[in-house]
Amino acid sequence: MTINCKGQLIDLSTPKVMGILNVTPNSFFDGGKYNNETELLERVEKMLTEGATFIDVGAYSSKPNAEFVSEEEEISRIVPVVNLLQKNFLDIILSIDTFRAAVAKRCIENGAAIINDISAGILDDKMLETVAECKVPYIMMHMKGTPQTMQTFTQYEDIIKEMIFYFSERIAAARAFGINDLIVDPGFGFAKTLEQNFEVMQKLELFQMLELPLLAGISRKSMIYKTLEVNAEMALNGTTVLNTIALTKGAKILRVHDVKEAVECVRLFNKMEL
Repeated sequence: MTINCKGQLIDLSTPKVMGILNVTPNSFFDGGKYNNETELLERVEKMLTEGATFIDVGAYSSKPNAEFVSEEEEISRIVPVVNLLQKNFLDIILSIDTFRAAVAKRCIENGAAIINDISAGILDDKMLETVAECKVPYIMMHMKGTPQTMQTFTQYEDIIKEMIFYFSERIAAARAFGINDLIVDPGFGFAKTLEQNFEVMQKLELFQMLELPLLAGISRKSMIYKTLEVNAEMALNGTTVLNTIALTKGAKILRVHDVKEAVECVRLFNKMEL
């Protein structure tokens, strides 16, 4: 189980960690923390040193009810960061968290290696074509609606069955364009209630029927801190618990704010797999 990132084959038979870099002023956890080049570089160097295989850069907050950001603003936020990181970390594998084809294309042209799309190509009908042309791996997430409206779309008769059908459709669409390397993300927190998030986690192994690598993005999310009656700042321990559970259920990539702890989860999990 490998993906091709700019000619480098990444073996996902051993789970990998993706570090989150939000360059937005309003992300739910770390928005506005990295306001200059030095802070950005220190943050990324720390994540790479701690063992991140990928760095996922986002410039549009997708938290519930997030404010709209124009395409031009998103590009102006993210492209300089991509260039900065490419210049300072020659072997970095950058993932771009965007649902816009134009943003994806600009970032790939500047050295990014993966596109991470919360809408699986639904919010921009040029996305699949663009990813196919650029020949990069594509992470497709489950969501209904938009970041502004998604929490009004939480009605399911059978959430797992409907999610599997959604992914089957989106995978077929991606394959029709010739996209080779696909990764699926169940989208914890996106168009799902607290109880639905835990149902998806409980049945996460069922997504292995798609025969694609599975990404789990649960870092410091509200399903953790609301359940524990704390806040995002105090949700690291809960994140570690659910990351471990996700690994036991087949997750191949952990997308996290806290790389060191996630890497430790993977190392201990690998010992159990011997």
